[in-house]
Amino acid sequence: MEDLKHLLYDYLVSVGFTETTSKYLNMLALGLALCILVYIIDFIIRKLLIQVFSQFASKSKTNFDDLLVANKVPRNVAHVIPLLVMLQFMPIVLTDFSYYEMLVEKGLQVFAIVLTLWIVRSVLNSIKDYMKTLPSLKDKPIDSYIQVFMIFAWVIGILSAIAILTGIAFIHFITTLGAASAVVILIFKDTILGFVASIQVSINDMVHIGDWITFEKYGADGDVIEINLATVKVQNFDKTITTIPTYALISDSFKNWRGMVKSDGRRIKRALNIKLSSVKYLSKDEIDRLKKIQLIDSYLDTRQNDIDSYNSSNGINKELALNGRNLTNIGVFRKYAQTYLERHSAINKDMMIMVRQLEPTSQGIPLEIYAFSSDKRWENYEYIMADIFDHLIAAVPYFDLEVFELPTGSSFVKA
Repeated sequence: MEDLKHLLYDYLVSVGFTETTSKYLNMLALGLALCILVYIIDFIIRKLLIQVFSQFASKSKTNFDDLLVANKVPRNVAHVIPLLVMLQFMPIVLTDFSYYEMLVEKGLQVFAIVLTLWIVRSVLNSIKDYMKTLPSLKDKPIDSYIQVFMIFAWVIGILSAIAILTGIAFIHFITTLGAASAVVILIFKDTILGFVASIQVSINDMVHIGDWITFEKYGADGDVIEINLATVKVQNFDKTITTIPTYALISDSFKNWRGMVKSDGRRIKRALNIKLSSVKYLSKDEIDRLKKIQLIDSYLDTRQNDIDSYNSSNGINKELALNGRNLTNIGVFRKYAQTYLERHSAINKDMMIMVRQLEPTSQGIPLEIYAFSSDKRWENYEYIMADIFDHLIAAVPYFDLEVFELPTGSSFVKA
């Protein structure tokens, strides 16, 4: 080793170079040779490990080894031996430069910490992906556990790196840091909360710039235009700007409309309140009159034949409409509304279409329309919904039904 340290140095001095120049040239030559050697070792080991892992993964019955390869575990592990070679031979390269030797050694030690964290992260991601394939763990918050572990790992790694760079023993560094942490947390509480929240928002993919969010607590309803460490800015639809603390996104509940924007339709969910006193059984004459409505004429024919057949075969006394099976005006109107939605050109036929009756209230029977418009743009969505309810409200009287509304002054005058 001693001969190797000054191999080129002795030769340069013998041919007439100064001692200082000879030292620098000797260091450069040894450094270049070490870099080439480390690169070759890293290349060979990386190729070898990746090939071995890939061959093993292709023959193995489990997919865990495939996930190790996909998450670059062999590639990261391959860097360990070249790093050890660098740590072993760097003192030889910098034998005449003790100050730089100390700096480079600290830099390599910090890189060793980072490399260790990379390997740990790759292994944990592989474990996470593998556990998600197991039916018994699909509904478990595995991502959260991995994130918490990695946060602790990065904190320890960063503290270890600082301890190496400052030359303070790790245990002493932690003790000193603990004493100062209370003051730091008190002063920078909002910044720390914002920093942690921004990491969580990014990792969990909760909000993007351009997302439409609704945050009732802060009066926000619009598009996200900026996300930074402390605040999230939302431009509301009335063009005002609402500023929300970043940590509020993970501590409070808000609605992100991104899923709706990316889906195939926008939901219509609104009810008509039908007056209870207007609901009745339909007589034969009334059914014949409703058969003139083209959307439900075939339905009424089929339904009435089934009902008449049932009542006849069971000897039902139809002198009283209550006996046996009957059609009601609200039931026929519900079928009409369902058919109307199914044939409406602006409704997505591949998503749920439903007209349902909700629990009666003091304001009548709510008949709820549940469907999805194909056009998700706000102004077009509102037009489609208004068009549907314009038609249905106007259609209600044809079924001898009434829409409930609270009495007004003119109602009492007419009475």
